[in-house]
Amino acid sequence: MWITRKYEKTLKAMSRQFPAVLVTGPRQVGKTALVRKVFPNADYVSLDLPSIASQAETLPEEFLKRFDTPLIIDEVQYAPSLFRHLKVMIDKDKKPGLYILTGSQNFLLMQGVSESLAGRCGVLNMLNLSAVELKDALHRFDESHYLFHGGYPELYVRPEVDHSFWYTSYLTTYLERDVRNILSVGNLRDFDRFLRAIASRTGQTLSYSDLARDIGIAPNTAKKWISVLQASGQIVLLEPYYKSMTKRLVKSPKLYLCDTGLAAFLMGFENWGGLSKHPMVGALWETHVVMQVVKHFYSQGKTVPLWFWRTSQGEEVDLLIERGGQFIAIECKYAEQVDQASLKGMNALIKSYGEENIIAGYIASRTSHPYRLTDKITAVPGSFIDRVLGVNSG
Repeated sequence: MWITRKYEKTLKAMSRQFPAVLVTGPRQVGKTALVRKVFPNADYVSLDLPSIASQAETLPEEFLKRFDTPLIIDEVQYAPSLFRHLKVMIDKDKKPGLYILTGSQNFLLMQGVSESLAGRCGVLNMLNLSAVELKDALHRFDESHYLFHGGYPELYVRPEVDHSFWYTSYLTTYLERDVRNILSVGNLRDFDRFLRAIASRTGQTLSYSDLARDIGIAPNTAKKWISVLQASGQIVLLEPYYKSMTKRLVKSPKLYLCDTGLAAFLMGFENWGGLSKHPMVGALWETHVVMQVVKHFYSQGKTVPLWFWRTSQGEEVDLLIERGGQFIAIECKYAEQVDQASLKGMNALIKSYGEENIIAGYIASRTSHPYRLTDKITAVPGSFIDRVLGVNSG
């Protein structure tokens, strides 16, 4: 079964503009399947095999001459020397769509792109299945199932797969390959405990000192390990919104795991029933909504223009999308019906910035249909928040 991805249109557009396009993102989100579907007639080589990666790294010029263009190079980060030679090949023939690259380690990838392929390579960040993609493919959507199992394509293409076995294998592969390659982590058991601590903090403000104390590591180590999770597409950090750019840089961010299924697994929940009654369900719902918004912008090839807003009095709006001094505001509520009490943060935002500067306000809830709460604020189905963003976010 093929699940159509929203990234397809953007990938095609980038390949018509740039000589090379890099599709990057976590393992198992469907990068290889996407590029092979969009470019079925392209030559293909994977550097996932050490022997092939060694050839590309030690004899890059000879390696590239073995293939015709367009050429898909999978897991290109395993041959960093290849980027310089790709630059030479591109400069000989600057035709768009020559090379389609994929990779899952953003540190090494972006270093190679910035040093050798600047101006020659479009970059498309990819995450796993959004709720909209899944509903459009299956013609149905089980919200609780999606929240608990997550959005990795293989869990839906092969529904017979036991999701707990799958996540166990995923974490083992991630720890052994990506973590060891990106950063020298001496004790993988400590890093595994670190991942579980991160999952329990999804949807919350990040304190490096508290995190480090709970794991028994130094705060600087916690910061390095957080950067590993960011580089490998496992977490997103949102900065607080202030008019002053300086304040944005010094205040603590909020942390979100990119997949709710992985978060639930790391937190140790065995079924949705236990999770749905747990205090963490609200944070998991917020994580779910935030990631639908992030996926919306990623699929368009855009930088994610997201912030959160909080006052010293504790009034908060979960998401702000800034548009030239105006905002789309989103508040996440794990409820089927929301009332005026849910508007406290949104009303405080409107009071602070003026109603004229609020493009739209949304309460992303578990309602099945949108309904108006005020002239500016609408309750909407949180799983499909990207559908209203497609109208308003530009």
